[in-house]
Amino acid sequence: MERFIIEGGYSLHGTIQPAGNKNAALPLLAATILTDKPVTLQNVPEIGDVITKRSLLADLGCQMLQTGDHAWQFHTPHMSNKEPDAILARKIRTSILLAGPLLARRGHVRLPRPGGDAIGRRRLDTHFHALRALGAHVEITPTEYSLTCNSLRGSDIFLDEMSVTGTEQAILAAVLANGDSTIANAASEPHIQDLCNCLNSMGARIEGIGTNMLHITGVSSLQGTIFTVGPDYMEVGSFIGLAAVTRSELRIVGARPREHRITRVMMGRLGVQFIDDGDDIVVPGNQELRVTEDAHNAIPKIESMPWPGFPADLISMMVVVATQAQGTVLIHEKLFESRLFFVDRLISMGAKIVLCDPHRVVVVGSAQLFGDPDGIPSPDIRAGMALLTAALCAKGRSVINNIHQIDRGYERIDTRLKALGAHIERATN
Repeated sequence: MERFIIEGGYSLHGTIQPAGNKNAALPLLAATILTDKPVTLQNVPEIGDVITKRSLLADLGCQMLQTGDHAWQFHTPHMSNKEPDAILARKIRTSILLAGPLLARRGHVRLPRPGGDAIGRRRLDTHFHALRALGAHVEITPTEYSLTCNSLRGSDIFLDEMSVTGTEQAILAAVLANGDSTIANAASEPHIQDLCNCLNSMGARIEGIGTNMLHITGVSSLQGTIFTVGPDYMEVGSFIGLAAVTRSELRIVGARPREHRITRVMMGRLGVQFIDDGDDIVVPGNQELRVTEDAHNAIPKIESMPWPGFPADLISMMVVVATQAQGTVLIHEKLFESRLFFVDRLISMGAKIVLCDPHRVVVVGSAQLFGDPDGIPSPDIRAGMALLTAALCAKGRSVINNIHQIDRGYERIDTRLKALGAHIERATN
């Protein structure tokens, strides 16, 4: 079992480049099996979830060739009739995104309940609603899902929630369906836009990209393409928060600043400022973090919302940043009822936090954090990165366990942070 050993309290400096977007790469990997032609994806992050997804595809007959640094060619000329490997599929949430492509390609699929972060209930009903509307027959048992169809047909779909993966599922199934489809109340995050743009480069006909109403004209087949995965804006947001709490000056290159307008608003409520420099973001060092109160001295709120609102995956990082900002703030995570339970570890490190209920915390700052040498568990990807950030700004030594969770979403994070001056080592028990 690997762990991180961290000596906190040191400023960082230098330049860091975000890896490819994990949440784009995973649905794009599923999209490669929609065609029997080669698809090359560039800027693919080498993280745990991507490695698992590649293994799932290989077991289904996908031929893979690494063509360069973070570049892979995927070619599935003949789709296996095997079902996706259940052990692998249970490891990641996005194994469910194989349903649409396999229905389109061969008309049947059986999948176990997917894995992923333990952050509360993560319903799949939106997926099944969309696939049924497109002509699939869905059977649900306590342990698995069996889906079949004679052929997929276009449909007018209204999603019951702005589910990111539910929207991706509907897109992946609809591009090869017979006829036209509309997907209303669709999620529109940058990674969904990447998926749509890649599929269009393969010959799909998707309109309304970046909006909550997608129009898809089904095509009979898709071609190969070469597509570059965009930067991971969760990493960008994490690096902004890390720079702020360690009082560090960092340049984040290739960050797509326009994807971080809401990040600027919410970070600004805690006193965090950053500068757009072309396609880079520069975080100044030694910022004074102070909560900006709402009108009439009201306590401000930071809350997760569907895109272009503040992403839920950055809420854990915002809790850590808030511990270092003078003042009081309410943080409201609206989506997942278990995401905020990691705050007990921050409290043990000296943070002043009240867990109001599973969705809300009140943070009073600033607080001197102290390292935890006895071992901090990393419960999920985002909480793991948040706790790593807390350890880097804390006084003293910390040990973070269960770091495979962090490795699932952040590529070589210890090596990359070490290059900036972080005192971090990877150790094996």
